[in-house]
Amino acid sequence: MSEEDKISTSFLKTIIVKAETYIPQVPKPKKKIPLEVRLMWCGIALFIYMIMGQTPLYGASAPSLDFLAFTRVIFASQQGTLIELGIGPIVTAGLLMQLLKGSEIFHLDFKKPEDREIYQTATKIVTYIVIIAESSLYGMAVYGPHMSNHETTLILIGQLIGASVIIMLLDELVQKGWGLGSGISLFIAAGVAQQVIWSLFSPIPAGDGGPVGVFANIIHGIMTSDYTNIFFRSNQLPGMFGLFVTAGVLLILVYTQGIKVEIPIVSTKYRGFSAVYPIKLMYVSNIPVILASALTANAVFVGQIMWANFNAGNVNPLFNILGMFDRTSPSTPIGGLLYYITAPRGLDIVALDPPRAIFYILFMVGIVVLFGRLWIELGGLSAKSAAKNLLDAEVQIPGFRRSNQPVENLLQKYIPSVTIIGSIILGLLAGSSDVLGTFGSGTGMLLTVDILINYYNLLVREKVEEVMPVLGSVLGRK
Repeated sequence: MSEEDKISTSFLKTIIVKAETYIPQVPKPKKKIPLEVRLMWCGIALFIYMIMGQTPLYGASAPSLDFLAFTRVIFASQQGTLIELGIGPIVTAGLLMQLLKGSEIFHLDFKKPEDREIYQTATKIVTYIVIIAESSLYGMAVYGPHMSNHETTLILIGQLIGASVIIMLLDELVQKGWGLGSGISLFIAAGVAQQVIWSLFSPIPAGDGGPVGVFANIIHGIMTSDYTNIFFRSNQLPGMFGLFVTAGVLLILVYTQGIKVEIPIVSTKYRGFSAVYPIKLMYVSNIPVILASALTANAVFVGQIMWANFNAGNVNPLFNILGMFDRTSPSTPIGGLLYYITAPRGLDIVALDPPRAIFYILFMVGIVVLFGRLWIELGGLSAKSAAKNLLDAEVQIPGFRRSNQPVENLLQKYIPSVTIIGSIILGLLAGSSDVLGTFGSGTGMLLTVDILINYYNLLVREKVEEVMPVLGSVLGRK
């Protein structure tokens, strides 16, 4: 690191340390809390979040156009409620900090507790900045035109900021040891589970004459002797076909999560202790899918704004190349590039334009592979980073010298391959699931399964950490 970088990093550290005393935060528990109590705190945080999701924004009516429709699952958000932005600001700030960390712009030694504290504080500061920026921009751009005066708009922006800060503190409560895992994961899984339960059991009447829920629709079909809409349903309504697709995706995800290469390791500190370092087929996790979905959502969002301001009649050839929208239903593109990178959800829509479905699936595969390669480098999951983590955990691979290069060469044989193969599988699953009408969306199911498996691994890691805290932390990685 150059002298200028050292001075810059030192200056930033000083500012962050001084700002820490003014930032509201949840204190860490003074001792480790029993698992039962931590699960109770998880339930409390989730309950508060669900209540916020049913509380409408004061003084605002939800606009007809949902600009965040494509990110609702990822951000665990609900239009027109206190969780309008959901976990979006937290995720955005986290990704920004990961990029800064991976690109070595912000130099920190994570083996030092004080540097880890600085990183957490910096992430919190960035989160506050993102919360204020997103709440202000979204409040003025989306809800502002429908408000009667500026005072009401300011009140709305204040609600968005306050709700986002509460969500951040709930996530912090869970992460800092009062709960288990991450609040973000809890909120995403709960949102997807809610959608799945609604698709299965909702008794609300639908447009085709039967109830929305699959099982309720089956009972209705048996009682009325009308079996035409039980298996396939139009207008993206859940049917038996969607149920079978959802079950198939779940089985594939669970099966692929269990495929891994196990590298034997032994401790250099604890004599006789041996274990395995797993390199999973889904080594990249679901981060590339999240990034791909967020990219698509942002592209559609920008396209909607440009269409509404410059091409509302779909008469400008240049803007038509980007995307065209229907005036009566402007939430989904009807032409242009944006039309082909958004999912045609449901077989009835796929039948109208099969090439669109094929292009969308191929696009998802390509963009997920691209983001998968990028995330491995920026997220600290490369062979070089993994080798360093192993050596820092005071373990070594039998038959290899305890130095970075031999271990890195061994990991280099597996990590790039599983990155490409795993990303292709994730892209195919996400794209195909969206096209075929999986309950909770394909991305939502990928996230939920990964979250549940991670919670299982957390429980296993806690047992390992009782013996070797550092090694338990390493084995908990992807």
